[in-house]
Amino acid sequence: MSGPYALVRAGDSAIVVEFEGGMDPRVNARAVAVAETLVGWRIAGVRDIVPTIRSVAVYFDPLRTNLTALEELLSRAASTSARIAATPAAEDELAQPMQIPVCYGGELGPDLETVAAFGRMSEADVVSLHAGRTYRVFMLGFVPGFAYLGTVDERIAAPRLATPRIRVPAGSVGIAGMQTGIYPMETPGGWLLIGRTWAKPFNLTSPTPFLFKAGDLVRFYPIDRDRYDREVRAEHAGVAGH
Repeated sequence: MSGPYALVRAGDSAIVVEFEGGMDPRVNARAVAVAETLVGWRIAGVRDIVPTIRSVAVYFDPLRTNLTALEELLSRAASTSARIAATPAAEDELAQPMQIPVCYGGELGPDLETVAAFGRMSEADVVSLHAGRTYRVFMLGFVPGFAYLGTVDERIAAPRLATPRIRVPAGSVGIAGMQTGIYPMETPGGWLLIGRTWAKPFNLTSPTPFLFKAGDLVRFYPIDRDRYDREVRAEHAGVAGH
């Protein structure tokens, strides 16, 4: 994957390395490889490095950074990333996906019926398709810990709501086109909600607050409402006991 890239200046304190392509695992693997390379180089003046679906944003202190030298390093990283990310599919086969339990439908997944109507199939078929593939974490964003996972089977890739909900419960699992994801906290949102999990994508009480990082693999598996309720009650009891 040696496709072209561009360095785009975003104001006086950020540069974006952009690769051609859309929501493609190979393109995303290049972006992740560039970000990891730059982090390892510990470049003086660089404040933050943020990989996205097909780009990497590099934030720097303009008073401490040689812009020409930084752009040369970004070009070097972008060029070598083609070799590093040449076979993400083969690497994915060796990686163990993170397993996420989901209670689909009912009040926990109020839009499952809508997705089923979109795909002209049963709700059970939607669950089977959603839980039947491995997803890649393309990026984190929107709120802390929100992972954009892809890609969803095109038969259930229903578009987001025209008018977002004011409140989406934490743990809600949603679909928006070719993407799926878990809401880490209660927040407004327009994705179609098909279920809920007790997994916490963002947990400040944990030594590692973020459950996901770009490049991770994720699979969902269905559970019944009784098990979901038991786990949630057990969690609340544990919190109350501290």
